[in-house]
Amino acid sequence: MNKKMFHLYLQSLLFVLISLVHFPCFCLQTDTLTSNITFRDSDTIISGRHVFKLGFFSPENTTNRYLGVFYNVSEETIVWVANRARPLSDSSGTVTFSRNGNLVLTNGRNETLWSTNVTDISPRNTSAQIQDNGNLVLRDTSTGSIIWESFAYPSDVFLPTMRATDNIYTGHKVGHSAWTNGSDPEPGAFRSALVVLNNLQVFIWNNGRPHWRSGPWNGRILTGVPDMYYPYLATFSLWNDSEGTFYLNLHERRLLTKLTLNSTGNFVQTMWNDQQRNWDITWSAIGNECDIYGTCGPFGSCNVRDSPICSCIRGFEPVNREEWESGNWTSGCTRRRQLQCSISNNTSGNRDGFLRVPFTKVPDFAEQFPSRQPDVCRTRCLSNCSCLAYAHDSDIGCMSWSGPLIDFQRFDGVGIDLFIRLESSELDNHSDRPVVIIIPVVVGFAAISFVMFIAWCWNKRKGNRFGDIKVFEAEHVISLDSSAIVLKDEIEKINVGELPLFTFETVSNATDKFHKNNLLGRGGFGLVYKGYLAKGKEIAVKRLSTVSGQGNVEFMNEVVVISKLQHRNLVRLLGCCVERDEKMLIYEYMPNKSLDGCLFDPNHPSQKILDWKKRFNIIESIGRGLLYLHKDSRLKIIHRDLKPSNVLLDEDWNPKISDFGMARIFGGNEDFSNTSRVVGTYGYMAPEYAMEGRFSEKSDVYSFGVLMLEIISGKKNTHFYNHELCLSLLGWAWKLWNEENGLHFVDQTIESSNFQGEIVRCIHIALLCVQEFPNDRPAVQTVLSMLSHEIIDLPKPEQPVFAEKWNCSHDGTGTTQRSSQIGHPYSNDLTITVFDGR
Repeated sequence: MNKKMFHLYLQSLLFVLISLVHFPCFCLQTDTLTSNITFRDSDTIISGRHVFKLGFFSPENTTNRYLGVFYNVSEETIVWVANRARPLSDSSGTVTFSRNGNLVLTNGRNETLWSTNVTDISPRNTSAQIQDNGNLVLRDTSTGSIIWESFAYPSDVFLPTMRATDNIYTGHKVGHSAWTNGSDPEPGAFRSALVVLNNLQVFIWNNGRPHWRSGPWNGRILTGVPDMYYPYLATFSLWNDSEGTFYLNLHERRLLTKLTLNSTGNFVQTMWNDQQRNWDITWSAIGNECDIYGTCGPFGSCNVRDSPICSCIRGFEPVNREEWESGNWTSGCTRRRQLQCSISNNTSGNRDGFLRVPFTKVPDFAEQFPSRQPDVCRTRCLSNCSCLAYAHDSDIGCMSWSGPLIDFQRFDGVGIDLFIRLESSELDNHSDRPVVIIIPVVVGFAAISFVMFIAWCWNKRKGNRFGDIKVFEAEHVISLDSSAIVLKDEIEKINVGELPLFTFETVSNATDKFHKNNLLGRGGFGLVYKGYLAKGKEIAVKRLSTVSGQGNVEFMNEVVVISKLQHRNLVRLLGCCVERDEKMLIYEYMPNKSLDGCLFDPNHPSQKILDWKKRFNIIESIGRGLLYLHKDSRLKIIHRDLKPSNVLLDEDWNPKISDFGMARIFGGNEDFSNTSRVVGTYGYMAPEYAMEGRFSEKSDVYSFGVLMLEIISGKKNTHFYNHELCLSLLGWAWKLWNEENGLHFVDQTIESSNFQGEIVRCIHIALLCVQEFPNDRPAVQTVLSMLSHEIIDLPKPEQPVFAEKWNCSHDGTGTTQRSSQIGHPYSNDLTITVFDGR
């Protein structure tokens, strides 16, 4: 080595040594601390899959140091803090093991600031591990058992697999407490916990006073959280052990998601956006003033769509009218007329009745008793003078209230019907209605009758016709020179453009007055009937249920969207009927009905007809229909509810996509959109849509991939369950394809000997469509090119995100276990709301 090279070597060595002295920040390449490791302020350990880290941090706007757990992808996102109330003033913090095996944090003066503080252990060798779920655990190294875990002492973040608990015998709870503010992790004013009294709910308290309430758990969802009626948020399960402890936990997901109780007292769910490198808000518990506990006081009803948001329940009036009118509603309302049951001491309550209030977050302090019959709830409440209201939920049973109705809220289209006890004169069916109500009704009726007569005369004179269908409206005004139809309440308007209008009489006659023999099926918003027009033309009539309280938006959406589309693989909309309280859509009739029945009904005659050629044609044709929606139509449309029951088959078994009630029109420059109202069918929704509300063309591609696997296998994704391996249909397809045993996945009724390669290729393409991330999925035009062999070489797919059933758990060793349920009405593993009727 020459002299020059030797000097360069010494300089390099010196630089390395100086760097080690002045920049001693190390990530220990391990997930475990042992007694022979000295863990200082500059050190971190990282979980096995590099999801979470344990280390020291300083919140914003402060130099105080804390020991905590944070995300590897976002180190400023803290999920757990050890020394919340005792910060370090410098970087002298050290983590060691005490003689009895506890994990201890000390400062430069050797003062203990925090410890795991396990008191019932004798001296032993222990180790501390940071797991991929964010849990810091203390283990006995001799047995491997966990003797302490951070999940039992949470901070402000609720992570998947973490449990909120309540013991009904001891009262011990495991809940969360918010930071004082963004710079101080010390427990602040707000805390949350599970409460199991007469019914199970989640509460947030503000210095001990109720601040927010989830509503009762019904075994599937928390009924006072409107978003849980849709699939993307309903990801909790509840179970209890033999010692009286109830556990509520958030299901594990591959996507990074968390619930945070922030310093303002709001539970906020966020999901990591890897492209933007930030957290997207997907849900918050408190979205408006009505979500604050008791905003309208006792017997006050809160509805965010009203102005003002608070009103007294019918039969009640403000306790303090001056306060009420000034916007201070906390004193609530009082009953105008005393109940007759209490006056006469007559337990039959003959002069009392019940006011039905639909779609509610039921009040607090409900008493429960099991019953499957709503009439039992009514009878029991009516026979008890102290019963002021009742409600019935098919999963809970009867609920009743004997005290003030507090924290009562009205929702839009979801929730539980509440029946409030009133003196009979306060009810609609009482004959002694005030004259002040009767007069406007009479005058209004006379005015409407006069306008209807003028309209009828004008219609007759003009002789308007739509083909063979005469437009005649017996009770409502139709403005024929525009596309606006005014419904019964004279508020809701439906724009039907140039779509032909059928009268109710015409549709009723066509379906033989909606006779049960003409019933084709039941949808999510009503029934579908077969009918015949005057010239024998067959039609299908989709009749919106007048009592469902849902479907108005979907009806209007479908009228707007599908009336503008023309494609051989889209069902044709012939017209609609909007009359009285009726809303109906009239379609061309599909003789072979839906793909759902043909595929999954073992007794269906088509089982032997749907050979592989027909199934492949169905797959390709659905793809062409999607391509038209996404690229070729004058409107860019995302269907959002593609599934077998929404694919109809004509007499030649050609598929036609139907049901555009959930569809969304995109602008020319839009690639994706977000929604706070996730609707559709669990099992067909892409993960980013189901859990984040984000949809795009790739959302439909995901649904198409699921549909392809169902067509190939003859099995329904939402009903398939491999008990041995806890796999969904997607997981089963993935496993068999990886094992090069794809033909075992194929429907046994298919004669596949001549098409084996094509079938396995279709499974491969379907798996590409159901990948977790939208950017990994091919576009529809690419899928069609793959199916037609224009693209020969296919990329390798990633494992689907929903490969495993959500009611299966892992024990940490890789072994899959099915969750056990203790015999209790609250026990439930699966909490996904499924819209599976459409």
